[in-house]
Amino acid sequence: MSETICVLGAGSFGTALAKVLAEGGHGVRIVARDQAVVDGILNDHRHPRRLKGVRLPPGLKATTSLAEGLTGASMIVSSIPTVAVREVWAQARAHVADGTLIMSATKGIENGSLKLVSDILAESVPPSCVDKLCYLSGPSFAIEMARRLPTAVTIAAHDEGVAHKAQQIISTDYFRAYTTTDVQGVELGGALKNVVAIASGAAFGLGFGQNTLAALITRGLAEIGRLAVKLGAMPVTLQGLAGMGDLVLTCTSPTSRNYTVGVQIGQGRKLDAILKDLGEVAEGVNTARAVRDLGAREGVEMPIADAVYRLLFENSDPREEVVGLMGRRLKAEAH
Repeated sequence: MSETICVLGAGSFGTALAKVLAEGGHGVRIVARDQAVVDGILNDHRHPRRLKGVRLPPGLKATTSLAEGLTGASMIVSSIPTVAVREVWAQARAHVADGTLIMSATKGIENGSLKLVSDILAESVPPSCVDKLCYLSGPSFAIEMARRLPTAVTIAAHDEGVAHKAQQIISTDYFRAYTTTDVQGVELGGALKNVVAIASGAAFGLGFGQNTLAALITRGLAEIGRLAVKLGAMPVTLQGLAGMGDLVLTCTSPTSRNYTVGVQIGQGRKLDAILKDLGEVAEGVNTARAVRDLGAREGVEMPIADAVYRLLFENSDPREEVVGLMGRRLKAEAH
């Protein structure tokens, strides 16, 4: 059954999701901040800055107006940087019909409050939509989705029926969604892996080898698991697409913005210059601060996250940080 879907956010991932949904037979409207992006989608069927070389479906619509994009939508996809979620939804909620299905594709933790995106949305969407919230995560580079390369993700919702409905809407012959009710696990796996990806990139930028990378990924997963389980996640979720799957993808490819930030930090570049050249949000940068604070609040040891925080915000030496992780007190692997 065809749905009328509004995608909030015209970055790489929001645009790729809009393409997936449009190719699934749904009517899709993207809300973008920039009129040039809207014009490119409507007139040239291409995003003027993202997903280079990918032609978008002719039926895909775009607008800068929240009211125009949201009015009449039976499903909303929220693909907004974590720092903008509250602001955008404060304006959007007035145009959302009661009981609308809302799927978030944002991976991050809010600085200050240390709340997950799921917590922010539960406070921000209309009350009638709180039980219709779900969350998409997993190993999914936007450019590969846009090129129709096979991709699998996880959709989490407290209500299994909501997750199942979103699964049915978004799945295609090349984009496969699984479901879970472990919202905490999916949210935390998606947010925390970005921080580990910065560490992995830094190790590569320093010239370290595959042994180092494998160690960082594996110990990074253990670190993510300690904090996530403490906050109510199910361990099995972290072994799946939203945990290990997303972690491996993000920690091993230059397509990952967070990995790219790490590589350039390892090569000696300064964060401000890296982010200016990047042109898109690397969620792991903001999340690194929140994770350090969250680990401290929960009394969970987070050595990799702490090292990334120092790299980004205290200008510590990348080589000393990586070597320092190897020189920590010896202990059993299970701890």
